[in-house]
Amino acid sequence: METNLFIAYIGIAIMLALSGIGSAYGVTIVGNAAIGAAKKVDGKFGNFLVLTALPGTQGLYGFAGYFMFQNIFKVLTPEITFFQAMATLAAGLTLGFVGWLSAIRQGQVCANGVVSIGQGHDAFGNTLILAVFPELYAIVALAAAFLIGSAIAV
Repeated sequence: METNLFIAYIGIAIMLALSGIGSAYGVTIVGNAAIGAAKKVDGKFGNFLVLTALPGTQGLYGFAGYFMFQNIFKVLTPEITFFQAMATLAAGLTLGFVGWLSAIRQGQVCANGVVSIGQGHDAFGNTLILAVFPELYAIVALAAAFLIGSAIAV
């Protein structure tokens, strides 16, 4: 039914949009800190680049979620059932919101690390370790979307 497919695509849109918005915001937070820190410290641009890129992965997870539902589970068809549509919506809400918030929080962690490096501290490794924690929850949300998709796959 068209209504079911519409519901599923709302979930996909939320999945893509929120994870992408979170990543855009997260990398901007770190990028702003990196610009300020680069004025104070020479030779640390590589570190700043890595830390700036980290919050961008959540947007990729949102795209990966869409790819799974479209190409692996093949549920985004006119024959989608109401149950499949609601499960897709739930997966989209889960991955979208977790990706959005974890990207922003990861950006804040990385920005603090950039500021610390800019002040002359050797904080790159510690920042990477601490930045993994928000990332973990985005990965868990992607895994949950995968499990939901596996349960409703055609």
